[in-house]
Amino acid sequence: MTAPRIPNLFAVPELKEKLLFTILCLAVYRAGAHIATPGVDVQVLADFIANQGQGTLFGIYDMFVGGGLSRATVLALGIMPYISASIMFQLGGAIFPYIDKLQKEEEGRKKITQWTRYSTVALSIGQAYAFGEFAIQQGAVPAPGLGFRLTTVLTLTTGAIFVMWLGERITERGVGNGMSLMIFFSIMEGFLPGTGRTLQLLNADALTIQELIVLLVVMLGVIGGVIAVTVAARRIPIQIPRKVMGRGRIREGQKTFIPIRINSAGVMPIIFAQSIIIVPGTLAAFSSQSFFRGIADTFQPGTTVYYLSYGLLIIFFTYFYTSIIFNPLDIAENLKKQGGFIPGVKPGAATADYIDEVLTRVTLPGSVFLTLIALLPFWIFDAFEVPFFFGGTALLIVVGVGLDTWIQIQQHLHLRHYDDFMKQGRVKFRGRRGARYM
Repeated sequence: MTAPRIPNLFAVPELKEKLLFTILCLAVYRAGAHIATPGVDVQVLADFIANQGQGTLFGIYDMFVGGGLSRATVLALGIMPYISASIMFQLGGAIFPYIDKLQKEEEGRKKITQWTRYSTVALSIGQAYAFGEFAIQQGAVPAPGLGFRLTTVLTLTTGAIFVMWLGERITERGVGNGMSLMIFFSIMEGFLPGTGRTLQLLNADALTIQELIVLLVVMLGVIGGVIAVTVAARRIPIQIPRKVMGRGRIREGQKTFIPIRINSAGVMPIIFAQSIIIVPGTLAAFSSQSFFRGIADTFQPGTTVYYLSYGLLIIFFTYFYTSIIFNPLDIAENLKKQGGFIPGVKPGAATADYIDEVLTRVTLPGSVFLTLIALLPFWIFDAFEVPFFFGGTALLIVVGVGLDTWIQIQQHLHLRHYDDFMKQGRVKFRGRRGARYM
């Protein structure tokens, strides 16, 4: 089936309403990301974060919130407190049996959602206070004091709660996942400034036409590779036999499959690895001791130690996170309850072992791919010395969210076509019985 054309997106009333609602919410979010927090000298803060670069906590956080941190906006915390709380409970399911039990029940998932919201408020208060202290330490607050701290905590916490509410409304009434779309557009906002800086280098002869063409070809190749690996999956065949359900009802046999994606962990391994690898640089930014400065220089982007440590961390967290979100024992147990089986494999423990073996093999190329994508921006920057704004984490998020959103739009269009087909079939059926065509 061919992909739907762009003009068809607004031909379906329900989809049109969802798209317009999503666009409106995202416009409000990006507008709020340009309102400065009271009492902060924005230029001082922006200069400090720009000097620190993307290799520290400030640069990475600023990328996720679309520059809101460097501009000291009321939405400077963005969606990050909510994501942190969500990850905390997701990982908690693998550690605490009670949380794991709640995640498998409908009422339990509602309770975890409520706990996630409360945790978001608590994290927002802590991060807002830390932001205020950070701004004071950098000399970006002309009048520091209790009033400024209270105002900053209240403003940024309210902004984070508003962003959380806005994201949930997009997920509920719009198209796509609201939280993911907010990060998507926050990252995309840096596209135009990055393009402008690249053109400035081209006009200043710091970048040649040949280098720019090679850069564009590499970027398109990387985007194509990310798309291919994102949708690639190893299909494990499943056979569900014919079964008599009672009172003459018969469930026909089915042939289906379990899709195991090459990149099941998504972008999370890179985020976890970045959270650890940026610690030396972040400590050096707050401390003047030579010890921390020496460690930061050792793990400076561009060094062999940095590349090796970063790559090994990504591979480790890929296996770690995949083991959390993909449990072969649960899959084998569910298959056994349904009477399904993998051809040539015994049900139960043997099925779990087989799925685990396939998952381990498939995860290896996925982890290597994530490592290459994460390190590629540094190699591109070293080769061309240009701002590479589509690399690593940002690239995977943009491609992944874009694909998921487009798939949801296609599903709405296909459902609409299916409903129209069924209506036409019912009208023709009535027509054969003498009813008037509607």
